[in-house]
Amino acid sequence: MASFRSIALGLVAAAAIASASDVHELKKDTFTDFVKSHDLVLAEFFAPWCGHCKALAPEYEEAATTLKEKDIPLAKIDCTEEADLCKDYGVEGYPTIKVFRGPDNVQAYSGARKAPAIISYMTKQALPAVSVLTSETLEEFKTSDKVVVVGYFAADDKTSNTTFAEAAETMRDDYLFGATNDAALGDAEGVKQPAIVLYKSFDEGKDVFEEKFDKEAISKFAKTAAIPLVGEVGPETYAGYMAAGIPLAYIFAETPEERAELAETLKPLAQKHKGAISFATIDAKSFGAHAGNLNLEVDKWPAFAIQETVKNQKFPFDQNKKLTHDDVGAFVQDFVDGKIEPSIKSEPIPEKQEGPVQVVVANNYKEVVLDNDHDVLLEFYAPWCGHCKALAPKYEELAAMYPSSSKVTVAKVDATANDVPDEIQGFPTIKLFPAGGKDEPITYSGSRTIEDLAEFIKENGKYKVDAYEGQNETDEAESAPLPEGMGEAAKAATEVVKSAASEATEAVKTAAVDTDGDDGSEHDEL
Repeated sequence: MASFRSIALGLVAAAAIASASDVHELKKDTFTDFVKSHDLVLAEFFAPWCGHCKALAPEYEEAATTLKEKDIPLAKIDCTEEADLCKDYGVEGYPTIKVFRGPDNVQAYSGARKAPAIISYMTKQALPAVSVLTSETLEEFKTSDKVVVVGYFAADDKTSNTTFAEAAETMRDDYLFGATNDAALGDAEGVKQPAIVLYKSFDEGKDVFEEKFDKEAISKFAKTAAIPLVGEVGPETYAGYMAAGIPLAYIFAETPEERAELAETLKPLAQKHKGAISFATIDAKSFGAHAGNLNLEVDKWPAFAIQETVKNQKFPFDQNKKLTHDDVGAFVQDFVDGKIEPSIKSEPIPEKQEGPVQVVVANNYKEVVLDNDHDVLLEFYAPWCGHCKALAPKYEELAAMYPSSSKVTVAKVDATANDVPDEIQGFPTIKLFPAGGKDEPITYSGSRTIEDLAEFIKENGKYKVDAYEGQNETDEAESAPLPEGMGEAAKAATEVVKSAASEATEAVKTAAVDTDGDDGSEHDEL
């Protein structure tokens, strides 16, 4: 009997340990006081059924335990129980993560959803944009994160101090910044005032800034120097490579041993082209599908390709050749010299458009999107994306509200089957290309409702078209006759939209995890 009692007590103790959490669960009546009582709080607004929230949970717990020691609390709010609180803070998709400095000072969390990234991000948020360093604190600061940036300036050098502080403010979410006016500390580091040194826990350990003191130049230096000579592409590093704004050379291989061997083989090339091209290995077993996005043949490893990240152009290396230093080196040099044409992947241009949504492919992208004198709303989608499937019937209905005379085109492009100028990091991504301003498309981040999308077009398009105003006029006036032969087609299109909407509604009911965030800004990520 005693043994059963011992087992029972053991199970109770285990359950108590399992339920212990360093994440604070807040409700409407506790939230404001909690945020007011802490200088800095990270809060996750979630729904229990959300698949992305479930994936985040263990990472969030791990980060909470580590950050607890730094007095940076992590909190969570269940939006299925605290709908009003979530509405107050503009939550439209799950998870939504926000940084609070009091209840009225709120900003979106822009880091990755892994414990190390959360810890690093919030540690930076807890510090001033530039930490003042002394001989007692410099050495510890240099190793306080994977990448830190230190400025060495004279106290009376206001220009350098101000420029450095401005650059630090714009990049405070990415790197730790510190500064010292002690000339002796600069001498000990082998630099003369004014100087900037980026310290890192990889490669040669540090880089020295040698350009003119300019905010943009400092930013470019930090983003370039912070990238390993031959790094690794993954969920936590991908955004950093894209943000660096320089071409990225991918080295695909299946095993860690093969990736390490190829990294060592190609490292001299990375050194030679440092600052012009980033080199990185990528796990072909886990992320091999990305090779298709680079116009490589999937499942044929190892492989190599260069992506021009700003223009999103792809330059695949011949997969029938071995990845040798000399062959890859010649290919990279030809790329740098502009001797290689980018590879363009495109579906066939549709012989005719079916339905109200214009289908865009790579080979007609310029014609339909960029050279079109309409305001163009373009959805970048993936066939496998659950959020895209749920949006489809609403998007069709939206498109049907704009006749050709309205100067608005509603279009879509399969971004997995067509090369597009923009780097797309999640699906669906929706952008408006206003007439007369196609070089500066506006990314949509609101709720995916027909009303909100129509309002977005009205507010941001050149022609300020109000889809509902035209629809109301049609309802009130006697309908004008359709051109000959168009009546049946219009009826058929309407039935297709109704049928698709019905099917999507059923899909939402039966597959909630697939559609988490469809009322907001959640994406299926690459």
